[in-house]
Amino acid sequence: MRAVRYGAFQTLPELVTVDDPRCPAGGVVIDVAASGLCRSDWHAWMGHDPDVSVPHVPGHEFAGVIAEVGSEVRHWRSGDRVTVPFVCACGSCASCRRGEQQVCEFQVQPGFTVWGSFAERVAIDRADANLVRVPEAMDLETAASLGCRFSTAYRAVVHHGRVAEGDWVVVHGCGGVGLSAVMIAVARGARVIAVDVSPAALELSGAIGAVATLDATQVDVVPAVRELTGGGARLSLDALGSVATCQNSIRSLRTRGRHVQVGLMMADDAMPPVPMGYVIAAELELFGSHGMPAHAYPDMLSEILDGTLAPQRLVSRRIPLAQAPEALAGVDTQPSTGVTMVIPGDIPGQC
Repeated sequence: MRAVRYGAFQTLPELVTVDDPRCPAGGVVIDVAASGLCRSDWHAWMGHDPDVSVPHVPGHEFAGVIAEVGSEVRHWRSGDRVTVPFVCACGSCASCRRGEQQVCEFQVQPGFTVWGSFAERVAIDRADANLVRVPEAMDLETAASLGCRFSTAYRAVVHHGRVAEGDWVVVHGCGGVGLSAVMIAVARGARVIAVDVSPAALELSGAIGAVATLDATQVDVVPAVRELTGGGARLSLDALGSVATCQNSIRSLRTRGRHVQVGLMMADDAMPPVPMGYVIAAELELFGSHGMPAHAYPDMLSEILDGTLAPQRLVSRRIPLAQAPEALAGVDTQPSTGVTMVIPGDIPGQC
C-alpha cells in the first residue's frame, strides 16, 4: 500500500510503498477513505510526543470501510463503514469499566503509538470496543472529521463545559478544534466570542455563528472579553495550546466559570504558569478534554444527521496523499483555515 512516512523527526516525510498492515485477531483492517490533517500530527512530526518512534506513519482522524476482520471480532463485518476515536481503548481496565475509554490505562493511538491513517489502509485492534458505525446518510469525509477535533470539542463544550443557552463562551484559537467548539456552542444557544490571530479564521468563526471576534494581535484579549461579556465568560476554552492562550482563557472567566484545556500543551508550553490565586478566589473549574469514547458518539451523530451540527462546513480543502508531506511540515508556518482532508484515493471533482 502507499503511505506517508518519515524516518526522522523534522525531516520531510515521503510517500512510499509499504506492506499492508496485518489484521489483529481482535481487530480489523480499514480501507481509509479520508484522514484529517491535525496540529497534533505536526507535534508528533516535530518530536514533541515521547510516544512516537520513527520510522512513523502519521494520521489519527479518519473513516473508511472495513476490508478485513479478525477471527475474534463479534460485531463487525467486511464492508461496514466506520470511524474511530483517536484513543483506542483496551476495553477492560478500570477506566474502561467506568465507561471512560478516552483515558484508558492501556490506550493505543493510531498515528502516535502505532502507525496511522496517512495511508491506504490502517489496522485497528480491539474493534468491538473502539469502532463507531457511520450512518448510511453520512459521507465518510464528514465522519473522518469527527475522530479527534470535533469529538474532543463536543465533549469539551457539552460534557465538561455544560454549556447552556445564553451562556457567554470564549474560544481561544480557531483552528479545526476551535471552529468545532464555536459551532457546537452556538448550536446550544450560547453567545460565542472567537479569538485568533488569523483574519480568515475569525471570518469563518463569524460565518458559523460567533457573535464577536477578537484579533489577539490587535486587542488585549482579557479586558476585551470582560467588556463584551459584562464581567467575563461562563465557559472559556483554550483550543490552541500555548502559555498565552491558556492564561487568557482562565483570566477571561467570571466567578464560578469553567476553563477547558483542549489544545495540547507541548514543548516550551508544556508547563504553563497558572493564575491559581484567581482560580481559588473566583472558584473556577479547570478541565482537560482528551477525546470522546466510542460509546458516546450517538448523540453527536444524531445532531449531525438532523442538521443541528454541520462539521462538513469546516472542511476547507482536500489533498491527495502525495501532497500530505508538505502539508504536514507546513502546519505551523503555513496554517490553513478549517480542516484539511487527506484523500488516499481519487478526490471527487479532480482528474
